Amino acid sequence: MTLMLEPFDNTETVIRAAPIGICITDAEGHFEMVNPAYCDFYGYREEELLGQHFTLVVPEADHASMNDLHQRFVAGDSDLEDTQECEVLGKDGQPRNILAKAARIQDGRGEVKKVTFVVDISERKAMEQRLEYLAHHDELTGLLNRRAGLGLLEEEIQRSRRYATPLCVASCDLDHFKRVNDRHGHAVGDQVLSESARMMKETMRQHDHVIRLGGEEFLILLPGVTQEQASQAVERLRQRLAMTPVAAARIHLTLSAGIAQLADGEEADALLERADRALYGAKHKGRNQVQETAEAHPASESAS
Repeated sequence: MTLMLEPFDNTETVIRAAPIGICITDAEGHFEMVNPAYCDFYGYREEELLGQHFTLVVPEADHASMNDLHQRFVAGDSDLEDTQECEVLGKDGQPRNILAKAARIQDGRGEVKKVTFVVDISERKAMEQRLEYLAHHDELTGLLNRRAGLGLLEEEIQRSRRYATPLCVASCDLDHFKRVNDRHGHAVGDQVLSESARMMKETMRQHDHVIRLGGEEFLILLPGVTQEQASQAVERLRQRLAMTPVAAARIHLTLSAGIAQLADGEEADALLERADRALYGAKHKGRNQVQETAEAHPASESAS
């Protein structure tokens, strides 16, 4: 049964007073009524919307699909449209997120209209996106966090096996980082970590992956390169860090790293353990250097 709306009765007063956005469009999709909450949300004056097609507030890429959805609903059998989560555009061109629920009605002349109720969920959506980001990234540096990074390592191992391409990892430590916190405080320490992470991302290739494992410990995944090539790439990073003072305190920092290349049949834990042993070797030899694993490596041998 189609809902009926008498023109210019108390229904219009209720719609205009509603705290959520409400609009009424005709069967073709043109605005016939918009309440103040709807206008405030989109940033338009009422006279700027009336007579316009509702796709005015829809991203251009969605015009065809949203118009088709509107036409099918108006011509369909259901008087209530399923609640939809949509991205829309305000007058300022900025995207907004809404929950939209629509009902099909008839006015006193029997003409079909569509009433759409709009709830602003932009803040909730932004919070969801933020939580999703933090689930995979380190908040301070913006790098992948341990959990996401180790998951990515598993994916790279599978890709390396599938396509028979080399894969290397670099276990990295910022040398004597505790001294930075002790001498300059944790706020400066955070700046050092953040700027060091930025340099790591800038120095490594676009398809390398830099991961913050925790504290001053980092892991770099280098797909498609041999151990020797990985060592050269991380050595460039070590040199840049050593030559570039960071943070407002202009602190000179060095890096120690251990390189390991994936062996046939090797699992992630064993690969990381070998890289860690190489890192400990670099530290034992005085820090500020890159150490390769000593184990024989079939893939490296074939590449040399």
